[in-house]
Amino acid sequence: MKTRTLTTLIGFGAAGALALGACSSGASAGGESGASSESTDGEITLTVATFNEFGYDDLYAEYMETHPGIKVVGKKAATSNEARDNMNTRLAAGSGLADVEAIEVDWLPELMQYPDKFADLNTDAVKGRWLDWKSAAATTEDGKLIGYGTDAGPEAICYRADLFAKAGLPTERNEVAALLEGDWDTYFSVGKDFVAKTGIPWFDSATGTYQGMLNQVENPFEKNDNSIIPLKDNTAIKAVYDQDLQASTSDGLSAGFEQWSEDWVNAFQNDGFATMLCPPWMLGVIEGNAADVTGWDVAPVYPGGGGNWGGSYLTVPAQGAHIEEATELAAWLTAPEQQIKAFKAKGTFPSQVDALSSDELLSYTNEFFNNAPVGQIYSDMAKKITVQPHKGPNFFAITVIVTDAINRVDVAGTDDPASSWEKALSEFDALGLM
Repeated sequence: MKTRTLTTLIGFGAAGALALGACSSGASAGGESGASSESTDGEITLTVATFNEFGYDDLYAEYMETHPGIKVVGKKAATSNEARDNMNTRLAAGSGLADVEAIEVDWLPELMQYPDKFADLNTDAVKGRWLDWKSAAATTEDGKLIGYGTDAGPEAICYRADLFAKAGLPTERNEVAALLEGDWDTYFSVGKDFVAKTGIPWFDSATGTYQGMLNQVENPFEKNDNSIIPLKDNTAIKAVYDQDLQASTSDGLSAGFEQWSEDWVNAFQNDGFATMLCPPWMLGVIEGNAADVTGWDVAPVYPGGGGNWGGSYLTVPAQGAHIEEATELAAWLTAPEQQIKAFKAKGTFPSQVDALSSDELLSYTNEFFNNAPVGQIYSDMAKKITVQPHKGPNFFAITVIVTDAINRVDVAGTDDPASSWEKALSEFDALGLM
């Protein structure tokens, strides 16, 4: 297998469908101001670079109240792709990163190739804090932990009950779950019935659906030893691609939006689609984009049983000036108590063992989603996750090629599935991984 230098990573583009949150307002994660500083009176300023919605805004103020002499400044990128570009650029430069940098699970494997660029966060105080698979993904072979786990992304289905009623379909969440129980064929079949009766798209985006299907593939692009599966021979991914685009474009179930685009955001306000794949972090995205829209609910069901989409980590770049203080802040932000607060704020579902069994989490309901018991729903859906896809150092670059191919068909309309796949094969060859 060929490997890439850190500088080479910067050259890969990013697909919007992989971003993990709302296209909300917020400062870019870029800029030299990301570095920590110390004022003349001895106060230490720590910057925390996140993307989309982590639910940390109120937590920063709480931390400063209990840690005199520390000032916390949050820097929020609009998407994880913007944060990734900034991370790769400034890691290569050797300066300019925030004291604490959030990273997303799909590009974590790239960064695991450069553990010396990050502080080792492995201490006795955090052992056993996370689900095993969550901490294992950020741990090197020699035991170095480069990231503290934030959220996990167990999937459910978010839906517009008012639009279901228009189609004569069940509207109560458990009845919707019974209607959709089954595999992807079931989900798409119900969608065809819905579209035929209403003329409204069934889901928002073919790439969003692809992401959910992809996360049920055990080895999407690389074998367990990180050797590459040639795209032309990748029958599992080609099957996902074909089934997704058959439903999205041939059967007309997709609204044809690129997730996180302005058109996608605006569609929440005008009955743009009836359902979407919905990890818990998507709750805050929907609520923000669908302000004053009634009818959203959460069904405790997912095609194929269960899946995980997303989840992030907090890292402490080794280039920082206040490693010890930044590590303490990152540990506090990812403690079970704070993760429950973040979940209530923005739907970032905890990956910490103690938080998952908390009555405070399990009893939590979301008023915007018709008072859905989202704490219990996502706790139950997390138990249905049976596959954790192997994502090696080339996962991000290859999946961008596939999502671009899907967008050419579903969003731009410049290609049919066959011609777009041929372009994807050429782009894969151009990566020079084989």
